[in-house]
Amino acid sequence: MDLSSNERKVLRALAGGPLAPPVAAESAGLGEQEAVSAASWLRTKGLAGIEEAMTEMVGLNDEGLRYAESGLPERRAVAWLAEQGPATVEQLAAGPLTADEAHIVIGWLRRKRWATLGKGEGGILLKPTGDAPEGADEPLLRQLASGAQPIDSLEPEALKLLQGRQILQRSQQVARTFSLTDAGRAVLVELGDDELLGEVTPEMLQSGAWRKGRFQRYSLETQAEPAQQATLHPLTKFTEEIRGIFLQMGFTEIEGDYVESAFWNMDALFIPQDHPARELQDTLYLDDPKSFLLDDEAAVEAVKAVHETGGDTGSTGWRYDWSREVAQQALLRTHTTVNTIRYLSEHPEPPVRVFAVGRVFRREALDATHLPEFTQVEGIIMEEEASFGMLIGVLKEFYRRMGFPDVRVRPAYFPYTEPSMEVEVKFGDSWLELGGSGIFRPEVTAPFGIDTPVLAWGLGLERLAMLRLGLKDIRMLYQSDLEWLKTAR
Repeated sequence: MDLSSNERKVLRALAGGPLAPPVAAESAGLGEQEAVSAASWLRTKGLAGIEEAMTEMVGLNDEGLRYAESGLPERRAVAWLAEQGPATVEQLAAGPLTADEAHIVIGWLRRKRWATLGKGEGGILLKPTGDAPEGADEPLLRQLASGAQPIDSLEPEALKLLQGRQILQRSQQVARTFSLTDAGRAVLVELGDDELLGEVTPEMLQSGAWRKGRFQRYSLETQAEPAQQATLHPLTKFTEEIRGIFLQMGFTEIEGDYVESAFWNMDALFIPQDHPARELQDTLYLDDPKSFLLDDEAAVEAVKAVHETGGDTGSTGWRYDWSREVAQQALLRTHTTVNTIRYLSEHPEPPVRVFAVGRVFRREALDATHLPEFTQVEGIIMEEEASFGMLIGVLKEFYRRMGFPDVRVRPAYFPYTEPSMEVEVKFGDSWLELGGSGIFRPEVTAPFGIDTPVLAWGLGLERLAMLRLGLKDIRMLYQSDLEWLKTAR
């Protein structure tokens, strides 16, 4: 049988009888991890056994350690009463105990017969009996302060007393022992004192000692444990794939901030200030900063005019008194469209082809299909010849490259696009809606001096990832399920 040098060393170390891993490692002249690995291979080959014994351990939690350092509440209370005289619970709480300790200490003082109850002017008084012998719980408390102990080694009555205080924490300790099998002893006899060479060192080459040595043989048939290699999270890989598709289609990526003003997140997109999406139950507003100053006065006045009267667009607007104060509110962005409208305000001349992939935030209930924080993919095209047909073609090509050849669209309504549509893809026997799209209304683009058609669309990345990865629960994407992470593609 082919054995490595480390396996031979562990076999010889176990010749005298079973050993714990640290002792076996020291006897073999190896590190503990090396010895454990060698013993595992010996067990695979039937030459060694590894026995495991589970021991339940008991130790102190943080409150228990505090009691071990300062004393049990009743011990501190009776010492204080002996010095100060009878006192009420309120006086104990203002003295040696916390408020919580003062409320439970009465029961312990009476149980241990260290104090009695009586009436006084301030209410019920605790009177020390003058005799406070140490029970079994205090020595055990000091014993556990040094570290967790096997539960079988602890005095049962004392353990019961401390358990009632909820100051203990339990754990399990696994003790392993290596030992030789009959086959291992037989192989050990055959080995003798021969040592195998696992590698050739420069000293061996210089001295020629390698010529006299026996080299370790390696079997290509041995079954090895699969190595767990680091890899990107499936959602990260999926995001990079989407970025790659947009870049291949001639788009440029843009980024933006998580915290925005309501002006850029809502008003600039012609969303009226009384729209339901702007309510607290849908949008996350901030307390610090609570608002932003709007420094682009020309843009502010143009957006205000569009909201109130339609401005120069031919629209009648929303016909209400637009509020600067509402527009200045600070919030967590609810969509990445805020990135694109900001970009258009700074680059009003065509052509423009940009996309954004970023986190957005909404006051959503967490369930199998919704997240309060999720990733949105946003894209726009601004070109002289841009049309609704072009938008449909671009989206179909994008989804085709994502692996969804069957795509259809249906009419929809959004405050800032007209015409608007929702995109659906065929998955199995069902059509699933994945995002909204349309052409920016003049009320969105006119305040920034844009008179060129702007095609826009947005989709939820997590929902698309669910389809690709075969998930039924969107929360799975953010859970640390190692088995799923190893196999997800």
